[in-house]
This record gives sequence, structure tokens and C-alpha cells, in this order.
Amino acid sequence: MRPTSAMASLQITFTALTTGPKPLALETRSIVGLPGASMPLDRLRDLLREGKIPPDSVDVVWRRLSANARHGDPQWVVGALGVALPGLRRMASRLGSAHPRHAADIEAELLMAFLHELRMSDLDRPRLWQRWCWAAWRSAKNAVRADETSELPPERDSGSRTPLPPYGHPDLVLGRAVAAGVLTAEQAELISATRFGGVHIEQLAADAEVSPAVLRMRRRRAELKIAAALGRPLDTESSRSRERGSVALGRRSMSN
Repeated sequence: MRPTSAMASLQITFTALTTGPKPLALETRSIVGLPGASMPLDRLRDLLREGKIPPDSVDVVWRRLSANARHGDPQWVVGALGVALPGLRRMASRLGSAHPRHAADIEAELLMAFLHELRMSDLDRPRLWQRWCWAAWRSAKNAVRADETSELPPERDSGSRTPLPPYGHPDLVLGRAVAAGVLTAEQAELISATRFGGVHIEQLAADAEVSPAVLRMRRRRAELKIAAALGRPLDTESSRSRERGSVALGRRSMSN
């Protein structure tokens, strides 16, 4: 059976390269947390997914994968993309659920954007994996942005109006909020990436050169704006206080 997508095709080729008597392997000597020899890329991918490699060592792994891919050997290009594939698939699933008609384009865009970072990015910067994934996410989001806005009402009254009901995928709700002027595009992208796209707020903070606490505060303010527009108060701290009060009251009642 022929593969049905770019990522399925990549997986088939990656599997062929990492099986058999001479699997494609990365030299792992001097990398803390990895054996001092070489490791087949499928096993290396598993360790990265399990989070069993120290963060600094993860950077070293991606520097070596990138260096090998930049030498022009197609096997190493496929190998490096294959190691990244689980993370890219998660992002493709998130975006594809909102734009099923563009699922194939989303996969291709994620792969091409990640490949661009693999070949062109500054390898001296920290958190390479997070930065490259975020770049791929942004690129894929931009590729479907026109379709996202096409889902919005083309015209709006200049006066006040009842907010649209919160139907559809969250990304579509965020798109409507941007079109209605409730959120900026940057605020919507921050919520989408960190709440629904599996992107860690720490990696965005590193890119923006601000602290994670600052981004969390910005996200919180944006979420309060959209909650108010939808008519749904989103005061989680007050909600937690009310819940704690209710539990305490219930316990006192049971003890009486």
C-alpha cells in the first residue's frame, strides 16, 4: 500500500534506514546521559521522547544531527527528520483537527519548516529542539491562516453586537476573536500554541527573551478578554476559592 501522506512516507523511509544489520546511527561519545559509542536513530528517538536525556545533551544531539544533515547526505536528512517525526506529528494532529481539508498541506509545511531550521539555524543557540518546533508550528499556522479567516463572517456592524457563540474548534473561536477585535493575532497565537498546540510556554519565552511568568500573565489577560466576550467569567482563582469554601462547609456540616 502506498503511503498516504508526507509523514507516512517519511516514516517508511526512516524505518528502512534504522533496521537491518547496519542501522543509521549517531555517534554519541561524550554526550552526557548516552552510551559512549553510537546509537541507532530509532532508539535515540525513543529516548528523546521519553525525556531521559538531559536538556544540554538534547542540544548536543540536535547539533550533531544537524551537522550530519548539512553535509548533504540524504540519509541524514531523512534520519534527522525521522527523529523529529513524533513531535511534528503531534503538531500536525492539532492543526489538522481544525483544518482537515488542509491536513496534507500542514504536514508538508511542518516538515519543510523544520528542515529549514535543521539546515539553516544558528546551532550555538540553546533549546534547539524547542525553537525549531516553534518555528515549524508558526509556519504551518501561517499556511492555513487564510483558510482560518475565511471561516469568519466577512462583515461586521460597527456598533455593539452579541458575541458569536463558542462553536467549532478552539482555533476557529480564536480566529473569530481576532477578527472581532477582541484579541490581537499575537494573543490568539499564544493561547493556541500553548493551550492546544503542545508548545511549552518556556520555549516561547526564550524566543521572546522574556520570562515565562511574563508570557503567562499575557496569556491570562488574553483569556480573560475572550472569556468576557463569550459571556463566560474565567476567574480560576475565585473559582478555586469558592470550591475550597464549599469543601470546608461540607466538612463542617458532616462533622455536626
